[in-house]
Amino acid sequence: MKIEYDPVQDLLNLEFLSNVKIEESMEIDGIIVDYAEDRRVVAIEVLDASKRTTRDPLHLINVAIVRPAGES
Repeated sequence: MKIEYDPVQDLLNLEFLSNVKIEESMEIDGIIVDYAEDRRVVAIEVLDASKRTTRDPLHLINVAIVRPAGES
C-alpha cells in the first residue's frame, strides 16, 4: 500500500495495488475509486483533501496491522 499527498493539487491517494491497470473509475462527492477489471479496488483518491480532512492529511496516518489471535 502506498499513501501519497500532493499539496499543490490537494490530492490524497491511497494505492492498494501497484502495477494493476485501472479499468473503471467511479466518483462520488469528490472521492474517486479506481477498479481493476476483476473489480478489485486499485486506488482511492480524495479530491480537495485538506478541505475534507485537515490542512496536512499525512499527519492523520496511524497504521495498525490486526492479525487473528494466535498468529505471529
